[in-house]
Order: sequence, then structure tokens, then C-alpha cells
Amino acid sequence: MSLAVDVALDGVRAPLSRARVKTIAQRVLRAEGVRQAMLSITFIDRRAIARLNAGHLGVRGATDVIAFGFERSGADAPVVGDVYIAPEVAREHARQRSHGVRTEVARLVIHGVLHVLGHDHPADDGRESSVMWRRQEALLRSAQRAGAA
Repeated sequence: MSLAVDVALDGVRAPLSRARVKTIAQRVLRAEGVRQAMLSITFIDRRAIARLNAGHLGVRGATDVIAFGFERSGADAPVVGDVYIAPEVAREHARQRSHGVRTEVARLVIHGVLHVLGHDHPADDGRESSVMWRRQEALLRSAQRAGAA
């Protein structure tokens, strides 16, 4: 089994260490039954994620996380994907939701990996009651209990 996760900081400071981000992502992959993966997680600034959001999703403005999963060539092919996280936006959301920025970034890592794996949620008010959101929160609690998040 090979779960390759690369974590990069594109000129920004991440509230979690690269090692911790990698551990969280690998825990999600294992929990979802993935045996082979090549995943990159890049922390970028507000302007860069706004460009990605506009260019790839047609949405104006910055968001906290964007994920791209590439189609697998077969059942045995590795999962391949990219996750982009904007810590600045995550900090704002953590303040709005009255919890720590480390928790918010761990949630975004999990959220992004789940999107790479093909999970999705509605964009409306049903987002936080969706199957994906519940799975994300269960994985977050598990990572927190294990000291990974």
C-alpha cells in the first residue's frame, strides 16, 4: 500500500505542520479504503484560491478549500488529486464558527480529500446535513481523539 501525500506551502503559513496535514490526509484515505494514492495538498493565499475558484468553478471570490480528483484509469489505479487550502479564509471561518483555526484547517484537509475521492454535498443549506458532511465530522472527531488533528 502506498499513500503518497505531499504538502506544500506556497508562500503562506499553515496553522498545522506539514507532517500533521499529511497524517490527517492519510487517515482519511485509509478510512475510506484507499490503498494507492498520490495526493498533493497546497496552502495558498486568498488571491490564488480566488483565481482557482473563478477559473475552474466559475465562482467569484475566495473560498477556503478547492479539490480536484482525477479520473482513475481502473479499479486498481491509484487515487490522484490536488487539494488547495487558503489558511487566511480558514481563519475567518474559524472565528465566525467560534472554534480554533487548527480544527478548521483539519476539517478542510478532510473535506478536500473526501472531494478528491468523489464525495459531494449540496451547495445550499443542506450542506451541513449531507452524508459527506457527517462523514467529514466523524473523521475529524476520530483524528482529534487520535491526536492527529
